[in-house]
Amino acid sequence: MPKQLRTACACDLEPNQMGDNEAPVVIITGGSSGIGRCTAELFARRGWRVGLIARGQAGLRAACDDVKRLGTMTAMALADVTDPVALEAAAACIEQALGSIDVWINCAGNGTFGRFVDTPAEEFRRVTDVTYLGTVNGTRVALQRMLPRDHGRVVNVCSAVAFRGMPLLSSYSGAKHAMRGFGQSIQAELSQDKSKVWLTTVFPPAVNTPFFDHAVSHMGEVGRPMSPVYQPEIVAEAIYLVAMARRREMSITFTTILFSLCLRLVPGLVSRAIRKLGYSGQLTNQAESVTRHRPTLFTASDHASPVRGAFDAQARSRSTHVIILRMLARVSGTPRRALHPGAPSATTSPADDSSA
Repeated sequence: MPKQLRTACACDLEPNQMGDNEAPVVIITGGSSGIGRCTAELFARRGWRVGLIARGQAGLRAACDDVKRLGTMTAMALADVTDPVALEAAAACIEQALGSIDVWINCAGNGTFGRFVDTPAEEFRRVTDVTYLGTVNGTRVALQRMLPRDHGRVVNVCSAVAFRGMPLLSSYSGAKHAMRGFGQSIQAELSQDKSKVWLTTVFPPAVNTPFFDHAVSHMGEVGRPMSPVYQPEIVAEAIYLVAMARRREMSITFTTILFSLCLRLVPGLVSRAIRKLGYSGQLTNQAESVTRHRPTLFTASDHASPVRGAFDAQARSRSTHVIILRMLARVSGTPRRALHPGAPSATTSPADDSSA
């Protein structure tokens, strides 16, 4: 088992890059690579102060440098999301550096590729602890700060596998199913209490991130995202847009929406399609993937991870769904409220629970 990480916090503020002290604050767990790092950069472009939490010093430093280059305030904290005490300390440290949290994004996650019977119990537990309980811990830390102020948004980054478990991904699929149920419970409690704090669960499709570089594989080949694959910038923009609105759940891209609809209307057809895909559709032996493969299930990488994974050639860089969301946000004036995430939405109400 991994050693317990000691929480460390560093505030990356340059004298000539102090940023806007009135700008809102976002904290992102799993902010050192992939969707988390990409989302941090996008929020920074929008003028937010950005706090980052992850296990790896090198990855955190690289992500903070991304934000700092955009001239906004940033702070980082080294912590494992499975440790609630360390996570609380990290949040307190970042809040002291940047100010009260407006948006908290739970983006940390990991996985293994292998048949359930071939996956060691300690690996299964670790995936569950990080992907599910890490989200639970992050949500608790965020709500303890937001509820007394009756202001704030929590965004939990789930997955399309929450709609249907996938072979070779039993630990990851189970954790994402649990995350969805957890989110629905918290949403119901917030609604019952008439709180202005909002929690949204988002469901991205397969995304080209270093997740597959870091995932353990027991199949003799490296894991890969199932087609169609999307670039993380698409997911980051959807996360930003949903953080400005009131949505209980939101699928990202029409691929995920269609997948969800087919599971409701023709579940047998989906099962046959997954059977036909087979294990080979989730594995690869391409040279770049093999070269990049460095599992980090129990230990953080010594190297900074990029935003994108090894599947640029197959990944889509546009999503009609996200383009439509962007246009609707502009019509409703959401971008003008970007620095005031607590402002009421012109197009949604507290009761809006659309998942499209």
